[in-house]
Amino acid sequence: MTTRFRRAVQDQEFLITAEITPPKGGNPSHMLEMALWLKNRVHAVNITDGSRAVVRMSSLAASVILSQHDIEPVYQVACRDRNVIGLQADLMGAHALGLRNVLALTGDPVKAGDHPDARPVFELESVRLLKLIDKLNNGTDFNGKSLPDGALDLFAGAAVDVQLKSWSGLQRRFERKIEAGAQFFQSQLVTDFDRLHKFMDQVASISDKPILAGIFLLKSAKNAMFLNKNVPGVYIPDSIVQRLAEAPDPLQEGIQIAAEQIQIARQLCQGVHIMAIKREDLVPKILDAAGIAPIHD
Repeated sequence: MTTRFRRAVQDQEFLITAEITPPKGGNPSHMLEMALWLKNRVHAVNITDGSRAVVRMSSLAASVILSQHDIEPVYQVACRDRNVIGLQADLMGAHALGLRNVLALTGDPVKAGDHPDARPVFELESVRLLKLIDKLNNGTDFNGKSLPDGALDLFAGAAVDVQLKSWSGLQRRFERKIEAGAQFFQSQLVTDFDRLHKFMDQVASISDKPILAGIFLLKSAKNAMFLNKNVPGVYIPDSIVQRLAEAPDPLQEGIQIAAEQIQIARQLCQGVHIMAIKREDLVPKILDAAGIAPIHD
């Protein structure tokens, strides 16, 4: 089955995805309300899997709910909470329920979340998870035994942090994910677009797989400073913090900054992944400001 997102990748369109957090409880109505703002504005919507090790509805269930409302999901799968039996079971179930786009992640450490005494699993990490998905797509399980009830057809992607301090580490990890079968990459938050340019020229150029630059909606100077202090690997430049601090309407300024970053990214890579946490309803305004038209089949 060729989904709209996979077709857009194959057609080399400028790709747009956005992120939604599943509910913390059993009622998906708010998640759906936010997701509906994204309909026909993005190619697919990422459903996070226990992001920051905080307990929420499973990404599998939330992804199915979105697909039932004609919103194409990217089903995120983290290795933190499941062994190879659980991972394979969920991936088979996702395929049976019509999900096709998967983002393979290692997962945030348990200590970072709201259940710090929970027992982590991490039997696999993202590269080995990609290899597992490739095996399932080719009709075998983790141990190489054939799947009597049919191979899967999952379109697997991976994360990349183009601002990782270790350039050799970034390059090595990217190459390993390509070799493991990643078909697309969504980056962590990008603020250093010179670094993104260098990454595209010197690392991503080994492959034709699309890179989606991570664009984050900053709501205020306080929000930017919080990210700098509390989220590893994130650096919001002082110039952006000051711009937000001096703006009469910081949220509107944040929308404009995100739009400007999308316009820069459009010249460098094949797409953007927009993170507007708790304000997904503003993604259409960001895209309008960036000159990105609605998406039609």
